[in-house]
Amino acid sequence: MDRVLTVVAVLSLALMLMILQSLRRSHIRVEYSVSWLGAAILIYLLSQWRWALDRLCELLGIHYPPSALASVAMGVFLLVLYRISMIVSDLKDNNIALAQKVAILEYELRQMRREPESRF
Repeated sequence: MDRVLTVVAVLSLALMLMILQSLRRSHIRVEYSVSWLGAAILIYLLSQWRWALDRLCELLGIHYPPSALASVAMGVFLLVLYRISMIVSDLKDNNIALAQKVAILEYELRQMRREPESRF
């Protein structure tokens, strides 16, 4: 069991390093990296803090601590993915509204070019 927890700790540290590297290279924005870093830190802490993992096992009614850790990890990552889905949906709505505004402005610009002398 300790080997499994060590592997999980190493993987969560690797995830943290990948997120920080992506942040440094501007591949990911700060506001999106916070939730991923939070998830990786939570998984790392649970894999290293045996007392908290044992209490979590009691709370969830799971007898094998790595199973509880995997359950928490899946839940945390599902929440992060849900948050990202909300952000993408909002960006899509904003993109549609922006495209509509551009279309209206293009239409008005064409109308102004057709009737330049009637404005004065």
